[in-house]
Amino acid sequence: MVAAEVFLTFILVLAIFLGFELINKVPATLHTPLMSGANAISGITVVGAISLAGTGQQDLANWLGAGAVALATINVVGGYMVTDRMLAMFKKKEGGQNG
Repeated sequence: MVAAEVFLTFILVLAIFLGFELINKVPATLHTPLMSGANAISGITVVGAISLAGTGQQDLANWLGAGAVALATINVVGGYMVTDRMLAMFKKKEGGQNG
């Protein structure tokens, strides 16, 4: 059992390091598409949390599932709001200057 925990800890540390390195190398113009991808992943988290919350197994699982649904939903909605605001900055304004 200890070997599995060490292996999973190694995977976690490797994922953290790789994620940090990749995010640092992303140019500022690509942050909006990157954030949209992160929002899609949070949407998958919402689906998984709903399935956990609805199992009816233990009270702890139900509470953790409900909390995960709430936090992931806030993350998804907030992420899409920020993405929408960022994309609005790139739209041309109507009634621009004439010459």
